[in-house]
Amino acid sequence: MKKSVLILFLCGLTLLPKAQVKDNVKTTFQTSREWRPTIDNRADAVMVYGVGGNPSDKSKRIPFEERVQSWRDRGYTVHFMTGIAWGEYQEYFTGQWDGKMHLDEGQVQQNGDTIWHGHMVPYIVPTENYLKYIKEKHVKRVIDAGIDAIFMEEPEFWARAGYSEAFKREWKSYYGFDWRPQHESPENTYLSSKLKYQLYYNALKEVFTYAKEYGKSKGMDVKCYVPTHSLVNYSQWMIVSPEASLASLSCVDGYIAQVWTGTSREPNYYNGKAKERVFETAFLEYGSMESMTAPTGRKMFFLTDPIEDWPRDWADYKKNYQATFTAQLLYPNIADYEIMPWPERIYEGLYRTSPDSDKREKIPRHYSTQMQVMINSLNHMPLSDNKVTGSAGISVLMANSLMFQRFPTHVGYEDPQLSNFYGQALPFLKRGVPVKTVHIENLGYKEALADTKVLLMTYSNMKPLSPEAHTHIAQWVKDGGILVYSGLDSDPFQTVLEWWNTGGNNYAAPSDHLFKQMNIAASSKEGEYSYGKGTVYIIRTDPKNFVLENDNDKQLIEVVRKMYEQKAKAGKLLFKNNFYLQRGVYDLVAVLDESVGNESYLIKGTLIDLFDPKLPVYKSKMIQPGEQAFFLNVDRVPDKQKPQVLAAASRVYEEKTEKDSYSFAAKSPVNTTNISRILLPRKPVSVQVDGKEELVSGSWDQQSKTYLLEFENNPEGVSVNIKW
Repeated sequence: MKKSVLILFLCGLTLLPKAQVKDNVKTTFQTSREWRPTIDNRADAVMVYGVGGNPSDKSKRIPFEERVQSWRDRGYTVHFMTGIAWGEYQEYFTGQWDGKMHLDEGQVQQNGDTIWHGHMVPYIVPTENYLKYIKEKHVKRVIDAGIDAIFMEEPEFWARAGYSEAFKREWKSYYGFDWRPQHESPENTYLSSKLKYQLYYNALKEVFTYAKEYGKSKGMDVKCYVPTHSLVNYSQWMIVSPEASLASLSCVDGYIAQVWTGTSREPNYYNGKAKERVFETAFLEYGSMESMTAPTGRKMFFLTDPIEDWPRDWADYKKNYQATFTAQLLYPNIADYEIMPWPERIYEGLYRTSPDSDKREKIPRHYSTQMQVMINSLNHMPLSDNKVTGSAGISVLMANSLMFQRFPTHVGYEDPQLSNFYGQALPFLKRGVPVKTVHIENLGYKEALADTKVLLMTYSNMKPLSPEAHTHIAQWVKDGGILVYSGLDSDPFQTVLEWWNTGGNNYAAPSDHLFKQMNIAASSKEGEYSYGKGTVYIIRTDPKNFVLENDNDKQLIEVVRKMYEQKAKAGKLLFKNNFYLQRGVYDLVAVLDESVGNESYLIKGTLIDLFDPKLPVYKSKMIQPGEQAFFLNVDRVPDKQKPQVLAAASRVYEEKTEKDSYSFAAKSPVNTTNISRILLPRKPVSVQVDGKEELVSGSWDQQSKTYLLEFENNPEGVSVNIKW
């Protein structure tokens, strides 16, 4: 992904817009609170949430402009985030805004119940009137406060919704005929989902277009971003959202990939067993977000969360945070991050101390220290041309219509836990192949398939929304690409009213149209077909069967192995139980369970363990199956004679190096403990912290030439002066 530069405003201590300057925001976070010393995590920017705050936050409401100013006073670049499908918009629903009640615009289920996000906070059918309210009462006020980056999160329409009067009106306006209940037929389900998708596509287009035009009228260049779950997660959670189609909107400047423990722990099937596979699911989620935007060159922030929405225990949070954190860093073309959402709940919330205990405590010191080491590493995380180890070039095709067939279910179609997707991805990912995803909506970009040798696809769980995609796939195969198509093409969604069976087309299934482009007969039998320089292999099995049953993926594996090695001539398809990536001075390792072996992974070097709050130094370390690891390799530090903080649970400012000394200021939230490993040319003779001598001879590590320093954090800054 091309790294773009955000053009933003630095508004200083005023709420009035000033002249533009370039602002390289690499790390950010979201909060509905004003600045407080307990949550001052020292990212580059903060997304102040909601003009009226966050519906889930029950704290005393402080006016939006005051919250903004409190963060600016602490040197933060301030952006704005709010929900597009829900939010603190009670004044709209209760008639305070325009004198009319609008609770009928909530998303409604078949039983007549509204789907609520909070008290008097329904998930919304984005009507024209609602969008007018969002623009006038929220977007305008934010821009008037001098904020020029707007994040409209989670454009979500629940698949189980679609029964409100507002939705019925939108249906008639969009389709030109009366509403049809989605539970009555697959076609109605498909049409309902397609409308939900279109409604939030239009909503974001309208709101963002207004934001840019209004900003321009005030001499501002307003940037607009969409924080969104992955297509993998929305499909699995049965939510409809615009996803990849947003790439066609020029008013969208970028995205946040909302991937965290809560999304990635959704169970999936492999070898006949449904269970949580947090690392693997996170890897595929981040991958689908990267591939969604990579051809466009737009900015992408990757999110992780040290906890999650659902209350669990601190040990669970730590384990799964490490899994998702490693997964995000295995994408070396992304180097911008939302380091956490809601620091108020992370630093101040009470959660169980263990799975078997009802005792609740704030974040343990050891975990807050480790977490801050991890998030501070993101401020230095480089882009890299290095690749994750493993046979590259195998991709799975995705489409937004994955979300269209999830709910309700109909006779003749079942896809437990999105198994038709995971059935193509997990057999390779679990064998150490870094499988990628490709979005059918992006096939018009030549970069979309540039690195793909073998493309796996099915229409058992999704359908093409336009015929153009088939033109691109056929041309790619003709030029030498290898396509493996799995599917019976017998599900009831094959016959929904769509382009392949209307307007002069009369194909029984969309794959028949695809195959015709490559001179392959409709409903062709299983087997291998040539087209131009490329090859198509058809497997007449729905891919869910590769994972719903134990040891049932052999056919897929052998077909792809043959296509990869003999047809694509991409080298030997290697299987292993691990992934490794070298990224600047950082080493990432993930060792898989349920894989081709149970071997541990041995890594060597002068390694600072960044998942250990004590920052120990190892010459070698074994990583076990089911575990991940994150190291800073001192051997690759470019200038070892230069004094520098290599890893720390605080952010370093005001560095100063002289002939025989090194000083800096460290900032991080109060009530947390800092640990720093500092590279020095020689063993120190003096270490002063806030003017007090704190030298500990046992803290020097000769092999790495680093000193380990520990003290209590302070957001106002702790001064450190080291002499040698």
